[in-house]
Amino acid sequence: MNQCRALSIQKLTQCCQIPIRPQLRASFSALSQPRNPDVEIGSEPSVSERSLLDLISSSQWHLIKQVACDVNSSAISSTFHSLRKSPELVIKFVEQVELGSLDVQNCCLAVIIASSNPSPKPALQLLKKIVADGRVGDINALFDELWHAREVLGVETSVVFDLLINCYCEMKRGEEVYKCFYLMKEKGLVAKIESCNSMLNLFLKINRTDTVWVLYAEMFRMKISSSVYTYNIMINVLCKEGKLKKAREFVGDMESLGIKPTVVTYNTIIHAYCVRGRLEGARNVMKLMSSRGVKPDSYSYNSLMSAMCKEGRAEDASKLLSEMEEKQVALTAANFNTLIDAYCNKGDLEEALGYKNEMVKRRIKPTSSTYNMVIHALLMEDKAAEVEAMIGEMEEKGIGFDVVTYNILINGYSKCGNLKKAFSLYDEMLSKGIQATRETYTLLIYVLSRHKRMKEADDLFQKTLKKGVRPDILMYNVLIDGHCANGNMERAFSLLKEMESKRIKPDEVTYNTLMHGRCREGKVEEARELLDEMRKRGIEPDHVSYNTLISGYSKRGDLKDAFEVRDEMFGVGFNPTLLTYNTLIEGLCKNQEGEQAEELLREMVSRGIAPDDSTYLSLIEAMGNDASDAQSS
Repeated sequence: MNQCRALSIQKLTQCCQIPIRPQLRASFSALSQPRNPDVEIGSEPSVSERSLLDLISSSQWHLIKQVACDVNSSAISSTFHSLRKSPELVIKFVEQVELGSLDVQNCCLAVIIASSNPSPKPALQLLKKIVADGRVGDINALFDELWHAREVLGVETSVVFDLLINCYCEMKRGEEVYKCFYLMKEKGLVAKIESCNSMLNLFLKINRTDTVWVLYAEMFRMKISSSVYTYNIMINVLCKEGKLKKAREFVGDMESLGIKPTVVTYNTIIHAYCVRGRLEGARNVMKLMSSRGVKPDSYSYNSLMSAMCKEGRAEDASKLLSEMEEKQVALTAANFNTLIDAYCNKGDLEEALGYKNEMVKRRIKPTSSTYNMVIHALLMEDKAAEVEAMIGEMEEKGIGFDVVTYNILINGYSKCGNLKKAFSLYDEMLSKGIQATRETYTLLIYVLSRHKRMKEADDLFQKTLKKGVRPDILMYNVLIDGHCANGNMERAFSLLKEMESKRIKPDEVTYNTLMHGRCREGKVEEARELLDEMRKRGIEPDHVSYNTLISGYSKRGDLKDAFEVRDEMFGVGFNPTLLTYNTLIEGLCKNQEGEQAEELLREMVSRGIAPDDSTYLSLIEAMGNDASDAQSS
């Protein structure tokens, strides 16, 4: 093996025609010597510091890759110390060798040196690799190692610890972020405002607003001056907590400190008012920002438009386009998409397509979202030809399909029962390098279940798990429903246990599906036990739960039990539905209790529930049976 290594080095140097310095030649010569079997592996000759330094200084990275495994830790440490003023060379060296070949101390030395580079990215990337590697242990150990490396190199700046905070922020590891901030404080170091903002923003995103306030108070005590970005984050926190009045007061605090609020500041508050349906409050904030010399932008208006559309006021929302033009606010695709989405949801495709065409006229390029909304609406109305036209238009404009486009198409063809087309789209998206999502797999499992192809549905489910996709309650419910519908209750209940092992809590849909499966088997008592199990788990049965039992008892002819469930349903505050009455009337009619069925009909009408064809069909059949009985007697 030593001969092979020596030959490869010799061949490499010959091919590249690289002049070998005496020091390097000595190192390579040492590597080529046959090993003494009595000498331990750890005592093998290694590349010297001088040789390594020469290789790095002359940027002979191809040779470094060859000899990296033969450089001991001490030589690397000394080399890093010599190159402490040349971060670019240390960064390049670390890029050439595997992280595992460097010990923790040298990794930290490299980070400290890299942190002096004008760009923080290399040091940040190296920190992420060290954290992900897991060799260092917890945040305390890594902090201590970096502190020691800093002392070894004689570095006074604390920039590496700000980078460590940002590293943990980007990795969304809140506990480590929090500890790092206080470890810095214990050492008498003050985090930069940019690092503090990253921390505040992380805790806001992961819904730990209490921690945001603790850190913000600590920043105040440490006299870390807030920036406009800091205030924007805190205003966002207040809005998330529903404290809109306090958020507006924060704007005043900013101004009193000489920090001018930006359009983002006001937009955050406007959006919060709109989300809560308080459009008048949102309008007042827009007036306030205009009076302070901050011009509303397309996002400001889009928040208003979205809120109006949610209230069913798409026509009013569309009028805002004219207002934007009057105030010379640039119209964007997002504004039109909001209106297109609203009209698609209303089923007014003509109006939705009109706004899409208006975008084009105004030279605003439609986005994939524009087409996704229109295609979804067209599929819901079974307009396959129009869908193909939209797809052709996307291709013509160079707008590629995204995962949402594929999910919409797969969903549409699944509902149409076109299994082949749904799976061809799945294959197409994978061939284009578009990663399927949990929603994609749920849709495909659903369509397989509808076609009674449960083995394939199970196989796809297992494939999904192997791909690292975490299933959710919806995916399990779809699979459970498929097995219940196909009579495989054993598999359905095994999936329920699997959910529990994965800490995915079943919901009322899960239990209603299982109850329906049991009732289909005629095992209504076992379905009833599932209702009790729901309550024990803290899952409140809904009207579907009760109707399922009523239907089960009625079909079995146990009308007494069916009416008891109906009374229980009344007792917990659920009103009977059309299905409740139809099920009971059908059961009564089959038991030849026509008079009671007619009485129930009058009751449902008095409750404002209109009978449908099923109601009358059951009554007509009952009357026919009564007439036949009368004739035979």
